[in-house]
Amino acid sequence: MQIAELYEQVTSRIVKELESGVAPWVRPWKVSRGNGVGVLPTNACTGTGYRGVNICILWDAALRAGYPTNGWMTYRQALSMGGQVRKGERGATVVFTKRYRINGVEDEEKTISMLKTYTVFNSGQIDGLPDPPQLAPMPLADRLGAVQRFIDLTGAQISHGGGQACYVPSKDFVNLPPFGSFKTTEGYYATALHELTHWSGAPHRLNRDLSGRFGTRSYAAEELIAELGAAFLCAHLNIEGDLRHASYLKDWLDLLKQDNRAIFTAASKASQAADFLRAFSQAVEAEAA
Repeated sequence: MQIAELYEQVTSRIVKELESGVAPWVRPWKVSRGNGVGVLPTNACTGTGYRGVNICILWDAALRAGYPTNGWMTYRQALSMGGQVRKGERGATVVFTKRYRINGVEDEEKTISMLKTYTVFNSGQIDGLPDPPQLAPMPLADRLGAVQRFIDLTGAQISHGGGQACYVPSKDFVNLPPFGSFKTTEGYYATALHELTHWSGAPHRLNRDLSGRFGTRSYAAEELIAELGAAFLCAHLNIEGDLRHASYLKDWLDLLKQDNRAIFTAASKASQAADFLRAFSQAVEAEAA
């Protein structure tokens, strides 16, 4: 599949789902947490997690087909593990960045990046694979405690009050409504992760300036990044948050209809933000090891 075709296909599918009031990043928990992988799509051969728009593509594919796992692999990887993709099965197209070195002016070496596509199949489409390890479900109380520790380790200043959740750039702090105003504890944490994704983009952190890429639609793009970042982090932390903010749906639809590459950029920035926030916990874990 050509990249231009993939841009159009992925964006059109997401636009259609948003118009129906749903998005592929809203309820990925319908797919089992078992079968050796968690909620985030993972290469079941290498154990590497997929990133960026590939997460959205594979969540959507798993939900539509009803696959029981978030594990994926290429045809060759399946063969290497003793498996065989069943006849007639169709794979999902994902993308990766290929970097090339070229000679520039005066033989100065430069690197350029190009998107390439490849096809992966869900473990549920493959016969003969070895039985994967089963993940023991973590009790909700333990998962919520882990989320609180995750947030605390970022060092972000968080205050509570009023009726609006927001990140205040001029003061560099996150404000959340009182805990009791949320319908669920998981909803509270999903909102906190959304605002922390905004927090990650500050000039002295990731310096996420979208004005050059999106112009007047920068606000809509930033909100989409925060929503995707929260979805990726909720999946990483195994909590089910109410991630869809209805007030942004129209802005996101306008953005995606005008720019069929926007979801790719937003998802890439969201993965970058999620990695940045996860690094705080990983540093502490590394010190404790």
